[in-house]
Amino acid sequence: MTFLVIFLVVVVILALSFFALYNKLVGLRNIVLNSWSQIDVQLKRRFDLIPNLVETAKGYMKHENETFVKVTEARAAAMSAINKGNVREVGAAAADLDASLAKMLMTFENYPELKANQNFMSLQEELSSTENKIAFARQAYNDAVMSYNNAVEMFPTNIIASMFSFKQSDFFEIEKKEEKEAPKVTF
Repeated sequence: MTFLVIFLVVVVILALSFFALYNKLVGLRNIVLNSWSQIDVQLKRRFDLIPNLVETAKGYMKHENETFVKVTEARAAAMSAINKGNVREVGAAAADLDASLAKMLMTFENYPELKANQNFMSLQEELSSTENKIAFARQAYNDAVMSYNNAVEMFPTNIIASMFSFKQSDFFEIEKKEEKEAPKVTF
């Protein structure tokens, strides 16, 4: 009788541990998905701001059409990557868009009347704020991915993860080497 009670207690403890570890994995996976959604929201905000910024600038910069075309194409490619949902593709497309935006913003420096336009200044401030939010969302996503991936790899949750096909998530990384380097500033 005592043996049966001890056996049942051990089985109950193991079952509760199993459920707790499984629920931990599900919770961490959902945090990763939520973190990705936050990046998605901020990228969408950025994509909504870009056409307004481009249209405002076009009136002042009629001969800079190539720059606007590149930004528009990079925006479309980034939106397409987001729709596919592949983290690596989104990272690469976002890097291309960042480069196009940087070139466009550098071009704006040649137009003091554009920089003085209140609507343009407001849009540029919104874009800058959005870029900061995107950076924060990327960091939060990568933190969530690290916690989730650790749980998927570490004992004893790795046993449950393999039983229920929990797979590691990809980090949001910069793929292009030149974007990892510090920019050179010259006066």
